[in-house]
Amino acid sequence: MLDRLRLSGWTLDTEHLIVTAIGLAVPITIALAIHWVLFTVLRKVAARTSYKLDDAIIRTMRKPMRWAMIGFALSIAAHADALVGAGWDLAAKWLTPVLLGWVVYSFISALGIGLREDAESRYDPVAVRSHSTRIAILTRTAKVAVIIITIALVMLNIPGVRDIGVTLMASAGLAALAVGAAAQPALKSLIAGLQMALTQPLRLGDLVKVDGEAGRVEEIRMSFVTVRTWDERVLVVPTSRFLDNSFENWSRVSEKLTGPVFLHLDPIADIDPIRAEFERFVKGHELFDGRNIALLMTEAYPESVELRLSMSSGTIGDLWQLRCDTREHMLKWLRENQPDALIRHRLEVPRGHEKAGEP
Repeated sequence: MLDRLRLSGWTLDTEHLIVTAIGLAVPITIALAIHWVLFTVLRKVAARTSYKLDDAIIRTMRKPMRWAMIGFALSIAAHADALVGAGWDLAAKWLTPVLLGWVVYSFISALGIGLREDAESRYDPVAVRSHSTRIAILTRTAKVAVIIITIALVMLNIPGVRDIGVTLMASAGLAALAVGAAAQPALKSLIAGLQMALTQPLRLGDLVKVDGEAGRVEEIRMSFVTVRTWDERVLVVPTSRFLDNSFENWSRVSEKLTGPVFLHLDPIADIDPIRAEFERFVKGHELFDGRNIALLMTEAYPESVELRLSMSSGTIGDLWQLRCDTREHMLKWLRENQPDALIRHRLEVPRGHEKAGEP
């Protein structure tokens, strides 16, 4: 076995290699021990609080902080050993921004998870949707910024990329125009996403009607919003669509709504018994919340009248079911109690039988 090794201009013997290995193992072991003790204590402290934010931060930051502390231990060892220092100087150019970016990215994720969990445990469903929408958009924006900055810091340490960047500075004006034109849709989506987070015309879980389709908002991203319809289709709508055009938000303030059932009856219909039966049925229904109930004749035509039966319920889904039950019950009641009120198309032919008998 050779007693002497040459590596990167340094002359090393076996004893020096052993010292270097020990110099690496000791700070790394100490860093891992400190990491274990620190997060064990923090986990026990967080378990005593009622907030979920600290639990999410400790749970999410455990792994990236372990590698960050290992990197810190390597930097300490690099100051004590010239061989480690030479290798660390080369690796630190890429590892340092990557580790820092990972730590910041994980911290932003932990904030988003913790704040959302706290909101779910402390607020009503409407407030939870509001908080979740704002948290989702802002954390996603911050993550994108962290990724871009991290990649930029790593690429600046690559000599070839840095030289290309210096060369392109001579045509900075033309490049700025080209990038600005190409990035206009992306910038518009970014601004629309931030505006969506601040103004919140819609939130996660809201029931909206857009382009004639109604559904629940499942996901809000910087460039698009996904809406799940009742038949399980997914509508992908550009984010700017909700800012530039009108749409219906049926749960903007709360899930409580008033909905109608329309009946088209013959003008001979007796309205008072119909109103009494409608009120009796709805007031006895378990989905009725007692806020609004009314029967009004909204139109009168030569051969029909239009009755609007309005009722309210605590949620949009309950209101839909209540309207369907009311519509079915009232038609059944009319068939059994006022069959003449149901519209029939009549055709009168004077002396029809006599004409039918003519040759």
